[in-house]
Order: sequence, then C-alpha cells, then structure tokens
Amino acid sequence: MSGENIFVGIVALLGAAALGWRVFGALRTGEVPVYRSRLNRKEAGSAKFYALVALNGLATVALLVIAADLLLGLAWRA
Repeated sequence: MSGENIFVGIVALLGAAALGWRVFGALRTGEVPVYRSRLNRKEAGSAKFYALVALNGLATVALLVIAADLLLGLAWRA
C-alpha cells in the first residue's frame, strides 16, 4: 500500500466525517449550511430541505466507499 493511498484515504475519511456531522446537525436543528448562508426547513420547504440533506448523505457514502477502497486495499477502482 503506497503512502498516497493512505493519505488520500484518511482525507476522504475526514471529509466523510465532516459531511456526516453536517447531515446529523441538519436533521437535528432543521437548517443546513449552504455556502455562507443557512437554509431553514420552514423557509425552503420540506422537499427541498430533505433533497439537500439526501445529497449530502450520498456524498458521505461516496467518500466512505473511497476511503474504504484506499485504506483497506480493496482495489475496486482497478
């Protein structure tokens, strides 16, 4: 396993943790940060709010898959 794979895997894992924190925070408080502002569930509507939370959740899963591939040497990208 090369050093680059370990470094990028750790960075992907940290990014997934940050996005996961954002998803759980959005579900708990009812507002999700978007760039420099915050999108409130009441102002945006439930559909738009949950769509944005779902996109963040999908990005979290994608980063977890990338981190697992790089750190565990699963060779899914080969």
